Amino acid sequence: MSSTSSQVAQRLLLPSLLSVLLLIVCVLSDDASTIPTQNMSHKERAELREEAREMFYHAYHAYMENAYPADELMPLSCKGRYRGVTPSRGDMDDILGNFSMTLVDTLDTLVLLGDFAEFEYAVKLVIRDVQFDSDIIVSVFETNIRMVGGLLSAHILAEYLQKQADVMHWYKGEMLEMARELGYRLLPAFNTTTGIPHARVNLRLGMKDPQLKKSRETCTACAGTILLEFAALSRLTGDPIFEVRAHAAMDALWKLRHRGSDLMGTVLNVHSGDWVRRDSGVGAGIDSYYEYLFKSYVLLGDDKYLARFNRHYNAVMKYVSEGPMLLDVLMHRPHAKSRNFMDSLLAFWPGLQVLSGDLKPAVQTHEMLYQVMQMHTLIPEAWTVDFQIHWGQHHLRPEFIESTYFLYRATGDHHYLQVGKRALKTLQQYAKVACGYAAVNDVRTGKHEDRMDSFVLSETFKYLFLLFSEPQDLIINVDEFVFTTEAHLLPLSIAQLGNSTFSFRQSDEHNVLDFMRTCPSSNKLFPEKVRKPLRNFITGSCPRTTSGKRLSALDFQASNADHLRAVYDMGITMVSVGDRSQGKVRLFHSFYNAKSQEEGEMGLQFMQEMLELTKMQSMNQLAQLQAVAYALDDQSQDWTALMAGPSHFSPELIGEQFVEGEIVLASPLRACDEPLQNANNVAGKILVAERGDCTFVSKARLAQKAGATALIVCDNVSGSSGETQPMFAMSGDGKDDVAIPVVFMYNMEFTKLAAAMLRRPQLRVRIMQMVEFKRWQLAKEAHQNETAAAAATVASAATQKKKPDKEL
Repeated sequence: MSSTSSQVAQRLLLPSLLSVLLLIVCVLSDDASTIPTQNMSHKERAELREEAREMFYHAYHAYMENAYPADELMPLSCKGRYRGVTPSRGDMDDILGNFSMTLVDTLDTLVLLGDFAEFEYAVKLVIRDVQFDSDIIVSVFETNIRMVGGLLSAHILAEYLQKQADVMHWYKGEMLEMARELGYRLLPAFNTTTGIPHARVNLRLGMKDPQLKKSRETCTACAGTILLEFAALSRLTGDPIFEVRAHAAMDALWKLRHRGSDLMGTVLNVHSGDWVRRDSGVGAGIDSYYEYLFKSYVLLGDDKYLARFNRHYNAVMKYVSEGPMLLDVLMHRPHAKSRNFMDSLLAFWPGLQVLSGDLKPAVQTHEMLYQVMQMHTLIPEAWTVDFQIHWGQHHLRPEFIESTYFLYRATGDHHYLQVGKRALKTLQQYAKVACGYAAVNDVRTGKHEDRMDSFVLSETFKYLFLLFSEPQDLIINVDEFVFTTEAHLLPLSIAQLGNSTFSFRQSDEHNVLDFMRTCPSSNKLFPEKVRKPLRNFITGSCPRTTSGKRLSALDFQASNADHLRAVYDMGITMVSVGDRSQGKVRLFHSFYNAKSQEEGEMGLQFMQEMLELTKMQSMNQLAQLQAVAYALDDQSQDWTALMAGPSHFSPELIGEQFVEGEIVLASPLRACDEPLQNANNVAGKILVAERGDCTFVSKARLAQKAGATALIVCDNVSGSSGETQPMFAMSGDGKDDVAIPVVFMYNMEFTKLAAAMLRRPQLRVRIMQMVEFKRWQLAKEAHQNETAAAAATVASAATQKKKPDKEL
């Protein structure tokens, strides 16, 4: 390995100096138990890999047979989308240039799939058919990442196959020349006062198009997602102009950061450099700017990009990150939230955190996203802070699967294979149509949209295929490449192709602290322990933050850094009790530790509120506790009851209400697939299903449809027990359509129930409130005692009458 390659590799393995570790605990919360992930067999993984391959080809052939040479396939109409021919969608059509975008964007995926013959055929089509001399206005950002990146990656892999697979010897670098031509057509956009490029450019006229005379604004991501492709283009062609312009744009953006917060806005004026929108987050409008800062350091080896990324990253984690959530703030007032919803593009963030070495918050945010997916079936385009749908579209975006892939590569945790499986099966069920895969217009209704973006083939199916692939399944070693934001592959060896006309200058604006947030060791990080406190983050009982002058116990959230500072100022110290992953803490208050006398008094009031809240919760838990009761044997009048928890989405059994019936196990036990295999044997009985694979409310609806009178959901964690773990109430999805009682039972309690079922195949149980069961038992015992006492009195009287006189 050359010295340059060694340096690049060393940068990827920087030792840990400082890592940001967030402790997420939920005070007074019902914490679900650890759910160990079932390891996926090699056979199942191979089957999923092949299913991902089939998904790709279903969409690819639909495009090639019904849409090519159009830019995109319209899967419901089963025809191509052409700029100027198909009815306009407004600014959304700026991604289209009538240059067969889907095929160009897809070329390198064919190589990863090992389909060299189809790759060679597709490359010949691109060289023959694709041209750029069109009077069309296109997005600089989208054209760069999809077209320039696609051409460069395909060129690099074509040359790789010439050497490694002894094919395509006719290829002479035509796609590299096409990328250079397209790059030159984008360059006029960079002619601005600041060096930050315009958002759009005319492929033939440059910025001389009359429609572009008033062009002023661009987004941070649009201007900051150029460098990887342009640097590679310069290194491969020897023409430095592309890399020079891209570096200048990045430098100009860096100067526009807010010097107090180190945050960036989302929309700016390319001539004045003034911010138009000062919202700062990690989602739409800014996402890939952060990605390209870090990846530019990895690919090019320029330390200034690592320093800049770390400065921004620390600011994001300080102001934008709120536990596993990422909420936009104002760059100039970072403690003020600028909106109350999150968008799906932020799902790339955990993947970037993995690459930068900060695994714990990556696991946390990914877990939050997974719960959003489970709650709404597909991740909506945007959701509110209480996880309700804000924008209901689902465009088959790749970001969540991308992060899932990188988390699996970093941890080896099979949980992420199971997550990928869930995502794959969901796409198959809700997005697959006869002519490809269609975006979903609203995840609440499942209605399709006549749209299949090129990134579905370029990224979504690519990351699914990679997730389920073993290294030996791939023709290339992906560890030797950097994935662009469009999942195109650029080799790390590009760093060796330095431009003699462009030299990197070490900046004196960074200090050693900018390089101190680097890779922590993952050897002692078990993702399951990080996910555990967040198990029911969306559906759990952690109180949400509300604004107010004084922090109340009801509003307190231990994952909120501002709340932790507030209680510390009140003189309150938190000490973890037992295993931290259980989320249990003990609070201590001292006036001496308070910031002021007033803060100390507020702390005392906070502690009193917390004590009352604890008592109230204990009483509520006792009142809500359910019982699954049954007779000890067929002849016995003695009953026993097993502890169970209630649900928020089913009828509440109160007072003397109960449901009684024969109990039957669901087949399959998880009760997620419709119809149940034993549906004919369920009607009029109480169904038992195991936790996992789908939501609680989905199991309830399936049981109700089969005619069950009630549902018992048993835990899938061996050894879990209501005696040692807090009981919780199962949450639904907001719909009020379950009419049968549903209760939850931990594993140890269900083991006892299962043993009784083995002894008595037609066991009948009664579901009721635990309090009512206790009252019923006490009443029975009192009645039995009274009966026994009366019988004893009668027996005693009878004995006395029979005694002989001489004994009187």
